[in-house]
Amino acid sequence: MAEMKTLIKIKPKDYKAGDVVKIDFMAMHPMESGMRKDKDSGAIIPAHYINEVSFSFNDKLVTKMVTWESLSVNPVLTISFKVPSAGTLKVLAKDNKGQSVESTVAITPKG
Repeated sequence: MAEMKTLIKIKPKDYKAGDVVKIDFMAMHPMESGMRKDKDSGAIIPAHYINEVSFSFNDKLVTKMVTWESLSVNPVLTISFKVPSAGTLKVLAKDNKGQSVESTVAITPKG
């Protein structure tokens, strides 16, 4: 599989230190459960899914999620985050085949 593509969105766009924001992490991933059959060959498609996602702020772990096959294709994972100050939010996603992707976004409070 090609490299996993990701997107991080922060809502609302304007926030201050101390505000709680919603952070959406989206990953382009097939999320195969290992239970589906190929339409043409009838062979079972092997399991391939994201099984771990961690969110860190300025290299300090905020939360870690252990996920499994039942998430939808191209999953969106959301957390609420109280913005302490300006810094960098990093999201690391790993799948059951050893592939991983790291995405970062600047946290820039206004005012």
